[in-house]
Order: sequence, then C-alpha cells, then structure tokens
Amino acid sequence: MPLFMDYHLVSDIDIDAVKEGHLADKSIQEKYGVKYIQFWVNQEAGTIFCLIEAPDKESCELVHQEAHGNIACQIVQVESGFYKLFMGEPHQLDDGIVVGKDGDLDKAYRFVLAIHILGITSAVDSDDLSQLILPGKPKTLIQRIIPSYDGREVKNGDYDGILCVFSKAEEAMGCAIEIQQEFLKRIMNPEDESWNITFKIGIGGGQPVTMGEHFFEKTIRLAQRLSLVAGDGEIIASNMVRKLSEIEEKHKGPSSLKAIQSAEEEFLEQLFDITEKNLSNDAFNVEQLCRDIGISRSQLYRKVKAITGSSPVVFIRDIRLNKALSLIKENKYNLSEIALEIGYNNPSYFSKCFRDKYGVKASNVAV
Repeated sequence: MPLFMDYHLVSDIDIDAVKEGHLADKSIQEKYGVKYIQFWVNQEAGTIFCLIEAPDKESCELVHQEAHGNIACQIVQVESGFYKLFMGEPHQLDDGIVVGKDGDLDKAYRFVLAIHILGITSAVDSDDLSQLILPGKPKTLIQRIIPSYDGREVKNGDYDGILCVFSKAEEAMGCAIEIQQEFLKRIMNPEDESWNITFKIGIGGGQPVTMGEHFFEKTIRLAQRLSLVAGDGEIIASNMVRKLSEIEEKHKGPSSLKAIQSAEEEFLEQLFDITEKNLSNDAFNVEQLCRDIGISRSQLYRKVKAITGSSPVVFIRDIRLNKALSLIKENKYNLSEIALEIGYNNPSYFSKCFRDKYGVKASNVAV
C-alpha cells in the first residue's frame, strides 16, 4: 500500500492532545483502509508530521476529518526507500510519537550535505570531456567518511555531485569539515592526478513536508544551490544549520566556512528561481533580473557579490553552463540543442563560453 506523510501547522502544540488525536485516528482507520503508523512533533516550529499507509490522499483526509477535524495542510506520497534514507528506521516511539536516541522528541529536521565536485584539466582546448567527470578516489573517500557521522548517501540524478543526509546539524557539519580537510590535503599533492579536482560544499536543513513541496524537496534544493555558489574548497551552510550546529565555534578553526542569514537565504532562493525559470530565454539578462526581483542594479550587484562572490552576470552564466554540463553528460543532445536549452542562440559562442569556464571543448556531444 502507498506511503504518505502529512503536514500540520499548529500553534501552542499540546503533546497530550496530539497523542489523543493519533489514538482517535487509529480507532477509525480500518473504516477507510488506512493505517496511521507514527508521527513527529516539533513544538518550537509548531509542526506535526504523520506517517500513513493508505490507498490514496483522500482516505487520509477522511480519517482526520472524522476523528478530530484537524485537516492536514499538505499530504505527499513518499517512496519507501527514500523515506527510510531520510527518516531512518526503526524508531523509538512514545504513544506513536517518534523520539531520538537521546530520548528527546525527534523534531523531524534533517540536514542534507551536497558536495559539488569537478575534475579539472590543465590541457588547453582538450576534446576529452571525461576529464570533467568525478574521479573515483574522491567519491570513495566521501563514502568512507559519511557513515562515521551517521550519514546516508542519497542518489539524485538531477545533481552532478554527491548528496547525503543526516539527522543532526552537527553531524552534517562535522562530516562536511572532515571531507573538506581531507580533500584539501590530497589536492595539495601534485603527484596524484586522481585528486586534480575542485569542490564546493553546501549544507541545507529542513522538515519533511512544506506547502507545495514534495518530500524534503526544499531542503535538497537548498543544499544543491549552496554547493553551486560556494567558493572553491568552501562550505556554505544554511540559516537553520547555522542556528543548530554552533557554527560560530567551528568557524574559529582553519576551515573555509560560512553561513548565510535567513534574509540572504530567501534572496538566494529567489535569485535561483528566477534565473532557472528563464534559463532558455536568450533575452534574459541582469536588467530583467533586477526588474523581477524589484531592486536596482547596484543593489543586485552588492547582494549577489556578498553571497556568491560573483557578479550577477557571472552568476547567470555559471548557472547556464552548469546546466549545459549536466546535459552534455547525459549524452542525448547535440551542441545546438544544448545551446538553445540554456539561452545561447549561437552554438559557437556557447562553445567558447564553455571552454573558457571548463577548459574543455563542448563539441564532442551526441548528434
């Protein structure tokens, strides 16, 4: 039977009342062919998440409606394997409420580490695009480090790097710092070509379901985006990670590490949303970006530069070329198709921009 998770936003959560509601659901669930399994409570955020086996969303809603009238804000279907990766199993329960290993409530926060890695080449105008593919040794090292922080790797075909998920912010941060330090140590050794790479790390945090989003969709997307705007060898953490991982203490060490504030995070999300929406629009430029966001060109420059380290022009170019690299790796499209997909009407100019950024020609793609 399909697996669902719902999302309730409640002010002044009373734990006993939540438990009573869960028992009320279970008392009538068989009538609708539904099984309410367990739930997570976060009193600080005012959120409740229920895990449900059901034939469809409507059946979940009917149980809540008849049992106590507390209708969920959102219900999403969850793939079982994906759910287990993020939420873990088995869980300790207190009358249906999930508690952590320490006995405290599991607040359902999860933290995603996104590691964007790119092979680099010193060759000029090389035709060998395989040089941009992630070498095996960095990936193997990451996979060795992740479990020591209770992390789990997440497969995502939409992201060129490596994703992993953690239950605690400090675990995600600790893993990121160790990966960063181990990578930098090996990159400094010029004799090992398998470490001829550049890397960037982003860490996002969030809860399972939000309004209008799929299971942890917003958290995964944020981590990926942070990994794209980080500087080479840098870690950028989201506002939630900043608050929950004591990042200020860790920043005293040698790591290249920074965290963004809530307002910066919202601006960055807006920046990406608008740019990605206009990716294939050849007329999209900084002027349109200013209009869509509603700020002046000078304000845009200052804000983008402060968060990403790049100018708005370079930010737009890099998002386009990163998408192009992903399309090239799929090996399904010819050069002209890829150029048009990312807003370049001239394939030759696209090839030049790609070569300038990656040092490799974009000419040997599928036709």
